[in-house]
Amino acid sequence: MKAFVFPGQGSQYCGMGRDLYESFPEAKALLDRADAILGYSITSIMFTGSEEELKQTRYTQLAIFLHSYAAATLLGRDGVSMAAGHSLGEYTALCFAGAISFEDAVRLVAKRGELMQNAGQQNPGTMAAIIGMADEALDSLLQEASACGIVQAANFNSPGQIVISGDIAAVKKAVELAPSKGARMAKELVVSGAFHSPLMKPAEKELAETLDTISIRDAEIPVCMNVVAKPVTSASEIRANLISQLTSSVLWSQSVQAMVDAGVTEFVEVGPQKVLQGLIKRISKSAACAGVDTADQVAATGNPA
Repeated sequence: MKAFVFPGQGSQYCGMGRDLYESFPEAKALLDRADAILGYSITSIMFTGSEEELKQTRYTQLAIFLHSYAAATLLGRDGVSMAAGHSLGEYTALCFAGAISFEDAVRLVAKRGELMQNAGQQNPGTMAAIIGMADEALDSLLQEASACGIVQAANFNSPGQIVISGDIAAVKKAVELAPSKGARMAKELVVSGAFHSPLMKPAEKELAETLDTISIRDAEIPVCMNVVAKPVTSASEIRANLISQLTSSVLWSQSVQAMVDAGVTEFVEVGPQKVLQGLIKRISKSAACAGVDTADQVAATGNPA
């Protein structure tokens, strides 16, 4: 069984998606349509924008979604049994699986990026990567650090790689304590907010209101969702999970394992960079991993739409 997986925030790069746009009329039509829906040129930011501009959450999320979805559309759904995405990538997976229309997904991702950026300014927070610490030691670390404020696990990325999120003082305290709990490394990340933590609560209500205006259908192929780490097709479950996702942990390691347990043997990361391929190789030694980012890689698959 083959699964498509879609990257999240952090995988952006200057010039992303430009070769897809210039090589495939279908990709050009899709990205031009996104500019029209948004009322400004996200493609200009993707193709010629500065790194500084591209890393603003409100642009980053759209850019990654559009690059990934354009590549996935060119590849088609033949032979793909399941999909998943890391945080933002879950929106790409749901659009690819037919649960959300492209127009609605563009509007939704734009709103999500804007809300998360605003929440980060309203409730300043940060995130940190904790490397090489056993999952079992995590509860004790978070409990001690929570004396300084809100802190929780944001991403279970792979065995031994956890990202935490919360109030600046509490995250800094966790980074300071982590070596004594067996961590090989603990490092604060450069982010614009405490994503996947209660500090995103202001964004949750408005995202739920936006979701109420959007039609969500049952997915045509199962999407293994972040907050439950299991394949989901039901429209009502998809809606509830997307709302929870903003303030809940991304169970990526558990999701990949659930897909392997369901019979997935081949993972294709569709979109910019190779972040998920690296994580998947650490989660499942037996899984085959590949990536499709560029026009050349799309063409090399032999079945561009």
